[in-house]
Amino acid sequence: MAASDDFKEYLKAGKIVDALTLALGEAIELEITTWVSSESATDASGSNNAGQPLPGHRMKTRINIVDGDIENEVGSQFLGYGPYTDLKQFHLEQVQAGRQVLQHNIATLQQLFTIMTSTLSQVSHASRRQQGENPPLPPST
Repeated sequence: MAASDDFKEYLKAGKIVDALTLALGEAIELEITTWVSSESATDASGSNNAGQPLPGHRMKTRINIVDGDIENEVGSQFLGYGPYTDLKQFHLEQVQAGRQVLQHNIATLQQLFTIMTSTLSQVSHASRRQQGENPPLPPST
């Protein structure tokens, strides 16, 4: 199940803290992979890897906003006069779009935390007020 589906399920179940914890965990890292697949893709051992990129046939960027790390992997087929050099610009555009998604996710999480903090404060205040208006009955003798 995708993280977004898990998030929705937590919300439906009323598990707000679990939903926000999941969202925060997912919002801190983004991985973008551009690769060229082939129906007849086989690796050096002859294994069929149609669902996986062959070595040198992918570009991958991982961005971690907590640590400030950005890791890039560029396969040899994307360099120089390789057959996939035209895809470099596409990958860079995807990385830029990914950064915007991360920024949007962080802004959304900040809004959620603000709303949650405000709501919890109001609930706590109302609870204290209710306890003050209706003090518990003293034990009977």
